[in-house]
Amino acid sequence: MTEMNRRALLRTAALAGAATATGLAGGLTAAAPAAAAETTEVVNGPWLVSVGWGVLQVNPGRTTPQRLLDDGDQATTSPDGRYVAWINNARSGDGSLEPYVSLFDRVTGEVRTLLADPFGTHYGAPTWSPDGTQIALVIGYDTLVAVDVATAAKRVLVQGHTMSYPNWSRDGSMIVTRWVSRSEGPQLRTLELATGKVRPIYTPEAAGELFHGPVFMPNSERVVFCTNRWTRDTEVPGGQALGSVRIDGTGLKRLTDETRYYQSPVFSPDGRYCAALSIPPTNEAPDGGNIIVSTSGFGEPWWIPGDEYDDSSRLDWARAI
Repeated sequence: MTEMNRRALLRTAALAGAATATGLAGGLTAAAPAAAAETTEVVNGPWLVSVGWGVLQVNPGRTTPQRLLDDGDQATTSPDGRYVAWINNARSGDGSLEPYVSLFDRVTGEVRTLLADPFGTHYGAPTWSPDGTQIALVIGYDTLVAVDVATAAKRVLVQGHTMSYPNWSRDGSMIVTRWVSRSEGPQLRTLELATGKVRPIYTPEAAGELFHGPVFMPNSERVVFCTNRWTRDTEVPGGQALGSVRIDGTGLKRLTDETRYYQSPVFSPDGRYCAALSIPPTNEAPDGGNIIVSTSGFGEPWWIPGDEYDDSSRLDWARAI
């Protein structure tokens, strides 16, 4: 078999896997969103890749991303797939661009500013409530708030602790976040919204362990995250694995066998797949990421072929509309 034929077969196989994961196994044509979905059936749509200076969209059955947003970062879609929330912490030279949190309507193309503050305010990565009525995010590194999408009213959930990358469970009961305890150091903790109780669910076994990107599994019973707990001695740049732990802090286990860089794991809207930003072994310089996908059981993964997303910061998987 020639190298050219081998590459063609690998690309075809990857596209077939991508089509299956996005609900388009019968064809590789992506439907342009024209109206909000009128059915309760969950169909996986495009990936959104935040690259620090804007947001790219990778449509089902396609390999080359299109530009969705020209500025901002940390984009995430609403559970119904219609809206994209994203943040900006930069300031333009003429002062016309200040920190903000905005919403983009994938149907109409309209943009609405949800929050805006003077330069110096820092917004963290947003996460949607499962009913789409609220967005939670960390403001100023130490205040976790819930923002009403309709009114922009803010409600403080937790304050006074360093937090980052919150994720709202699909059953609506909890938010998990990376948390820095004054006495115990970095941890993963869950916030029980009904009671306000905060509970540690993961503490690293050694100082200096890298872990980040917590996200609930679709059943809300476990949290998946990136960690080098098992891979600290490898020579793979940024060598990590995906691990998971139950919401009561028990049952820690390693999910991926091969040591590689992982960032921003996310589950598909239908809950059947898990994707993340990673670096293919063919990349000469580990300065960005591509999309790697596996089933929710974390079996043999496949890569989405196409452009490399240099310095990517977040991956999200939108529901089709």
